This record gives sequence, C-alpha cells and structure tokens, in this order.
Amino acid sequence: MADTSTSPAKATLPKSVFGVDVPNHELLKLAYDAFLANARSAGASTKTRGEVRGGGKKPWKQKGTGRARFGSSRNPIWRGGGIVFGPRGVENYKMNISKTAKRVAIRQALTLANQAKKIEVKDIVTTGKTAEVAKFLQDNKMSDQKVLIVVDTKTPQLMRATNNIEKALVVSAKYLSVYYILNADRIVIAPKAIPIVSEWLGGDK
Repeated sequence: MADTSTSPAKATLPKSVFGVDVPNHELLKLAYDAFLANARSAGASTKTRGEVRGGGKKPWKQKGTGRARFGSSRNPIWRGGGIVFGPRGVENYKMNISKTAKRVAIRQALTLANQAKKIEVKDIVTTGKTAEVAKFLQDNKMSDQKVLIVVDTKTPQLMRATNNIEKALVVSAKYLSVYYILNADRIVIAPKAIPIVSEWLGGDK
C-alpha cells in the first residue's frame, strides 16, 4: 500500500534551490525551447524537381500554343512538382545552453512552482500496483492533474505502478528539466531526492 509519511526535518526545501530570485522569464523560455528543440528529430524530407517521378516529356511544344514555355510538368510551380527549399531530413534543430544557465533555469522553475504551492514532499512507497498510486493521487486531489514525481531512484515497483497512469510522470532527481516542471500541475518530491537536487543544482549540501 502506498506510504505517504513525511519527515518534517526532511521536508524542508532549501531556499538556495526553491527560493531564488526570478527577475524575468527569459532564461526559463530559453531552457524550455532548448528542451523541445533538442528532442526534435528531422523526420520530414521533401523531393526536389529532379527527384519527383515523371515529368520527362515536355508538356507542349515550345512555340505556337500561346501558353507559357515549360520543359517539365514537375516544375515547382505545378501541382505534383518538386519542392523548393523544403526540408531534407538533415536539419539540425539543436539549441545549446550552458550547464550553468540550465541549472539556474531549473532553480527558477522550482522556485515558481514552490511559490504557487505546487510542491509536496512525500514518499510514495508501492508494491507495484497501479491502484495504490491512483489512490494516493486521489487522496491528495491530484487525480485529474499532471503530476511530476521526483525520486532519488526509480524503483521497478514505482515504475510498474505509474506506467498506466497517463498524467503521472516519474523522473530521477538529476533528470529534472524546466519543461517537466513548468508542465506539471503538481510536483511530488521524495524526501531523499531533495539533497540530490540541492547538490546537483549547486544549493545547500
């Protein structure tokens, strides 16, 4: 059965990570966009007029028809023709952001979440049954919300119990991102994950 006990001493969120200054949202947007860009793959690929099938025969003779001259029906301005300047499947959408800037952005995101009272420090101990985690979410009024569960270690039991819960996402403490934090309606942090997050982000040891 899910255990939601929390130690008051461990429940303290260090201000160096969860209470920093957020002068503006520019860095947050940069980190958010970088996450999406780096996850994007160049899957689209179009064909040029030289690759489109057909068009070998001249549509009509050069002179005497009164129409514009065309050498191929696969001209880019014709329907079914080649694509000009289209994606080729080799585009690089990656955005570089320094580790320092990324960690500052995560601290800012956690601070905003803390100010909005979205963060709860609780342990979710389960035997691997989805019903146990579902009951935990229901008891804490999170059933219809996007919940980010931050743990020190992903256990097979917890992963098995949350795999079928669409709005629950489990991440290890060192894999937090601005995207995950800003997209979550509620964040549940395991007490043991707090010192890991704090150390990783350069906060209190």
